Amino acid sequence: MAVHARGHVTTVAADKASNLQPDTSWDGFYLAGGISALLYILCGLVVPFVLITTTPFHALQITGEQTLAFIASHRLWYFSLQSTVLVSSIFGVIAIAALYLALERAHKSLAFLGALIGVTCQILFLAYYPVLLGLIGLSDKYAAATASEAGSVATAALPLIAQNNAFNPLYEGMFAVGILFLSLAMLRGVFHRGVAYLGIATTFSALLALSLFGVLGVSYFWWWLVFAFWFVAAGWRLIRLGTRSRSERRGHETVAG
Repeated sequence: MAVHARGHVTTVAADKASNLQPDTSWDGFYLAGGISALLYILCGLVVPFVLITTTPFHALQITGEQTLAFIASHRLWYFSLQSTVLVSSIFGVIAIAALYLALERAHKSLAFLGALIGVTCQILFLAYYPVLLGLIGLSDKYAAATASEAGSVATAALPLIAQNNAFNPLYEGMFAVGILFLSLAMLRGVFHRGVAYLGIATTFSALLALSLFGVLGVSYFWWWLVFAFWFVAAGWRLIRLGTRSRSERRGHETVAG
């Protein structure tokens, strides 16, 4: 009788684990999402870090005149930096959507909240692109302006610079909350608990760094290093889900044939 009970418990546990498995019909999207997560880190963090360390950009934090003069003399560099960072959000949207699909059976509500906030933040980040392009346009006008016109052009740049400096803390705080919901959903399902705990640590790292933004300035950016480890780990799991489900489906088709 006891053996039968243990067997029943084992069967129930196996059925429960099976119910948490992601829908294999999305295998191609899991793979795309995993690759997109890696590309997000490459385009959004690694490439910008290389660009920033090779060309100092402290002038962007000072005055309108210095900012426009700096952009005018480093136009390609500035355009490459901003484009790489912002276009990476497209990869972010794909990766976050894939995370939702992989987690919806584990905890649909948390997964949906996390994905909704995360995707919204990425879209808002993309919508911010015209502000940065506006600085490039103003830098062109500043470079061609006469001495009497230069001051008014520089003044026009100040609202855009203010938006550039103030936007990130708001966006990143929202994004951190989305990461928390996704990570809590990861405590169940096919993701390793270590990935979930790393995501929770990412959220608290972000909130700590952002609370010190007024003191640290751009140095608050350190929290993105923690995020990078979490997103790479999550992306790698998505890749494994995509490739595993593809191979399993091929195996099932072979058996059926």
